[in-house]
Amino acid sequence: MKKARAGVLISGRGSNMMALVEAAKAPDYPAEIVCIVSNRADAAGLAFAEANGIATKVIDHKAYATRDAFDQALGDYLESQRVDLVACAGFMRIITPALIRRFEGRMLNIHPSLLPAYKGLHTHERALADRAKEHGCTVHLVTDELDDGPIVLQAKVPVRPGDTAESLAARVLVEEHRIYPDALAMVAKRIKN
Repeated sequence: MKKARAGVLISGRGSNMMALVEAAKAPDYPAEIVCIVSNRADAAGLAFAEANGIATKVIDHKAYATRDAFDQALGDYLESQRVDLVACAGFMRIITPALIRRFEGRMLNIHPSLLPAYKGLHTHERALADRAKEHGCTVHLVTDELDDGPIVLQAKVPVRPGDTAESLAARVLVEEHRIYPDALAMVAKRIKN
């Protein structure tokens, strides 16, 4: 089986990236993680990637005069690694349309809400403030609109009495780690057929 080559973008601890790397260790998983890229040199996930023998690259957004220039450098690096897929895993940058077009239909993001609800930041706090009965996470294809691309997979968790943003986030994160590898596998199979 020819595996899709995936690059993962992170900005911090990279727990979703870790879930993808662990899933990709299975011989029948349809994608291999070939590089981890961070816009922050202090991202904790870089050490995990290096310990697992995966190429890492820091492309510091502060070193670029514009968002376009940063995304150009990021896209050039990903193409140099011959990636078929890009998985955003806690990558805290808004991606420019030019970069999205380079990987159109092949760039995924995981978002901690049941999209289209709660796009953007502070999703758990907003769900609690609205007294939502359920919350969850969504893997979607990245488009020009923030948190608005076609949905690949979702997982729901109940909002419990007494939940805090932290307790709700912890339950959602468990589901993120479960569905992101499945979603990446689905898209990898689609692009390799």
